[in-house]
Amino acid sequence: MSAKSGNVSLGGKTVELPVKTGTIGPDVLDIGKLYAQTGAFTYDPGFTSTASCESAITYIDGDEGVLLHRGYPIDQLAEHGDFLETCYLLLYGELPTPSQKADFDYRVQRHTMVHEQMARFFQGFRRDAHPMAVMVAAVGALAAFYHDSTDITDEKQRMIASMRMIAKVPTLAAMAYKYTIGQPFVYPKNSLDYTSNFLNMCFAVPCEEYKINPVLSRALDRIFILHADHEQNASTSTVRLAGSSGANPFACIAAGIACLWGPAHGGANEAALKMLAEIGHIDRIPEYVKKAKDKNDPFRLMGFGHRVYKNYDPRAKIMQKTCHEVLAELGVKDDPLLEVAVELERIALSDEYFIEKKLYPNVDFYSGITLKAMGFPTSMFTVLFAVARTVGWIAQWKEMIEDPTQKIGRPRQLYTGAALRDYVPTGKR
Repeated sequence: MSAKSGNVSLGGKTVELPVKTGTIGPDVLDIGKLYAQTGAFTYDPGFTSTASCESAITYIDGDEGVLLHRGYPIDQLAEHGDFLETCYLLLYGELPTPSQKADFDYRVQRHTMVHEQMARFFQGFRRDAHPMAVMVAAVGALAAFYHDSTDITDEKQRMIASMRMIAKVPTLAAMAYKYTIGQPFVYPKNSLDYTSNFLNMCFAVPCEEYKINPVLSRALDRIFILHADHEQNASTSTVRLAGSSGANPFACIAAGIACLWGPAHGGANEAALKMLAEIGHIDRIPEYVKKAKDKNDPFRLMGFGHRVYKNYDPRAKIMQKTCHEVLAELGVKDDPLLEVAVELERIALSDEYFIEKKLYPNVDFYSGITLKAMGFPTSMFTVLFAVARTVGWIAQWKEMIEDPTQKIGRPRQLYTGAALRDYVPTGKR
């Protein structure tokens, strides 16, 4: 941290506010004492110019298209590592040694089963319940089954809860999927790696052997890595805010899942697929591209551009390669929706309007196409996002709990309602 400061003048009074400097990224004006010194708050809808915390986990430079986890570029982690290695990195701050990795993998694998009573819990949902609705309830319900890891003041219990969620959320996600399609639950297999185990729980059936396709397993593993954490986004901020009250970790992650459900956040890849379905055929693409360019037309291309990245989404480069590997492996040729996606991608990467506006295909565009090709229905896309992001939420929650400066979240407001007025009895109104 630097000893720099900045002056702010308000109502004829000038106050000196400290300026904090991180490892990389812009300086931050510390306004913690602004109200005490001036009697005024700041106004920042969406908190787009406000740092809510200090964090050493993830760094994003949207202008340059940079995403780092603990200093490591996302493309290197996705290209050379696996998801559980990224989980270890996010939780502990360093890449694991071979023995640390083996121990971590073992601990996750031995926590994958959920309490058998959870199966009966699922039976309370309608058969056509959205899997995300099921996930919000099921993850929150874990606190009712695992009382021995809800004391957030106990470091050991915090870590047990963390390991349980990394291991059990995929099992719950697979159960949510199986429940909605009317198939029996498939128990986890400790002999399989993390992602292969998840695919087996989703697609295996008791009546025949399910063979894991290594190309698909590796593709899904990359998708998990690319979605593992993304700094202080809406769902992560929700987890931190819930955690700041002292809520148990299962409740905090359930809150994050609820926030992720929104179409502007985790539902973006599902929205991208719905848009492709609306276009329907490559012959209709020019019509929709024209609509997208018309600022008076409400139509928007989903899966293009990003609120944070004003350059190419660094995750999209890896996802694009992974997407084409999956399509080639599965020999997908006659799917009109995928034909629309490939042609739309070509146009977006070559059309001057898209290039000028930096409307590049983002990670949601490619992940949606990939997951559809792998056999997942669109209703499961956000669930898979939640499986991946669980470790990021946990790492951020854990960091917040262990931060001695953290306080319960309490944003201020700009009040624009009625001024003080007296109550009028019913008969005189």
